[in-house]
Amino acid sequence: MVEKIKTLIIELVHYNEDQIRTNLSDYLSEKLDHNYTYLSNLFSEIKGTSIEKFYLWNKIERAKELLIYDELSLTEIACKLHYSSVAHLSNQFKKMTGLTPSHFKNLKNINRRALGNA
Repeated sequence: MVEKIKTLIIELVHYNEDQIRTNLSDYLSEKLDHNYTYLSNLFSEIKGTSIEKFYLWNKIERAKELLIYDELSLTEIACKLHYSSVAHLSNQFKKMTGLTPSHFKNLKNINRRALGNA
């Protein structure tokens, strides 16, 4: 069941362009035909983290990928990941990584230049 939860979240964040019509708890309950409290308790017990944190972590990992690809602006990334604003994405990004999205992107560029000089 935990693997099914992880798979649904990964598919939702990494492969689905559409925003879910309900909140995450209702989405998972409906897809897995179980009460969310049961799913949440099971997931937390086995993974040592909440479903919500796992979901946010995946969204931030996806944002990192999109920043590295450098094809979308931060506004477009926020929209693609269904954040209400760039500020909301930036706050969550900083909370989870310790860096702002801009600082993360600059580090990637510095590392790329350093490799080019090697």
